[in-house]
Amino acid sequence: MSSTPFLSIIIPVYNVEEFLPCCIDSILAQEWTDYELLLVDDGSTDGSFDICDTYARQYAFIHCFHQPNGGHTSARQKGFTQAKGQYVTFVDSDDWIAPSMYRLMCSAAKDTGADVVCCNYTAVTPKKEIPCCSPFAGGLYDKARLEEKIYPNMIYFGDFFTYGIAPSLCNKLFRRELIGPHLLQVPLSLKLGEDGLASYICLLEASSVYFLEETLYYYRSSASSLTHHMDDKRLLENHTLFDTFHQIIDCRVYPYMERQLDYYIVYQCLLTFVPVFQDMTASFKETRRLFLKECSYPPIRKAFHSVNIGSIKGLHNKCYVFCIQHGLYALFRFFLKH
Repeated sequence: MSSTPFLSIIIPVYNVEEFLPCCIDSILAQEWTDYELLLVDDGSTDGSFDICDTYARQYAFIHCFHQPNGGHTSARQKGFTQAKGQYVTFVDSDDWIAPSMYRLMCSAAKDTGADVVCCNYTAVTPKKEIPCCSPFAGGLYDKARLEEKIYPNMIYFGDFFTYGIAPSLCNKLFRRELIGPHLLQVPLSLKLGEDGLASYICLLEASSVYFLEETLYYYRSSASSLTHHMDDKRLLENHTLFDTFHQIIDCRVYPYMERQLDYYIVYQCLLTFVPVFQDMTASFKETRRLFLKECSYPPIRKAFHSVNIGSIKGLHNKCYVFCIQHGLYALFRFFLKH
C-alpha cells in the first residue's frame, strides 16, 4: 500500500454494535487493498465505541475518531477532514459491500480518470432483497454525453418516483477535490435527503462519470431506519433541504434541473407529510394551520403547482397532491384515515 492511499473509506458510526463488525469485515475482505478506513464514532453509547477501537488497534490502515454526537453528516465531514485518499467514498455502518466492489470501482477510476464512479446497489429488507439498478448503460460518460444522456433525467427519470441516479453517497467514488467543498456545506440538521446535496452537484460539476453495471453495495433497510421516524421537525428539515438545493443548483445554469427538482420536492413532501400528519396529536385547528403553512412555503407551492397529477403514481398520492395544491386539510385528513 502506498503512503498516500488511493481511496479513503469513511464510516460514520452511531450505536450499531449489532451490524458494525459485518460492515467492517466486508471492507477487510476487499480485493482492492490500497485504501484507508476512517471510523468516526459519533458519540455512541453502546459497544460501537469499543468495536471501533479494537479494529483500529489491529490494523494500521484503520483510523478511529471519537466525537460528541453531532449527527450523520457531522461524522462524515469529520472523516473527510482526516482523509488522505485521491478518491473518497462512504459506507453506512449497518450496510456491507461485495468483495470486488472497490477493485472494480477504483480500477475504473484509475483507468479512465473519471471524477465519479457509480455502481448499483441492493436494498435488503427483513423479507427480501431488491436490486436497485441505474437505467443508464454502463461505461464512461464525458461531459458531452453527461449533458445529453444523464443530466436531463438524473434525479427524476420520468416515472413517479424513479431516480435516474440514486442520491446515495455510498455507491459512488468521488475525486477528493470534487466532493470536498460540497460535502462540507451540507447542513448538519438534515437527517433525510442530505446525500443528494453533495452527490448531485458533484455529478453536475464532474468532467466525466463512469457507471458500473454490477450490483456491489448492500443497503440494510429496516423499521429502525431514520426514514421511519417522523415528527414535525421533518417539515422544517424539508425547508432546509429544498432551500439548499435551490442555492447550490442554479436552474439558470442547469435548466433541465428545474422540473426534476419540482418532482423531487413533491416526492420528499409525500414521504414526510403523510407520516407526520398521521401521528400528530395537536388539535385540528393547530394541525390545519401547520398544513396550510407548509402548502404555502414557496418551493413547495411552486413544485406542487408545477407537477402533473396524472404523472403521480397511486390514487392516494394523487389525492394528497390535489389536497396540498389547494390547501384542503380536512380532505387530506380523510385520505390519511382511509
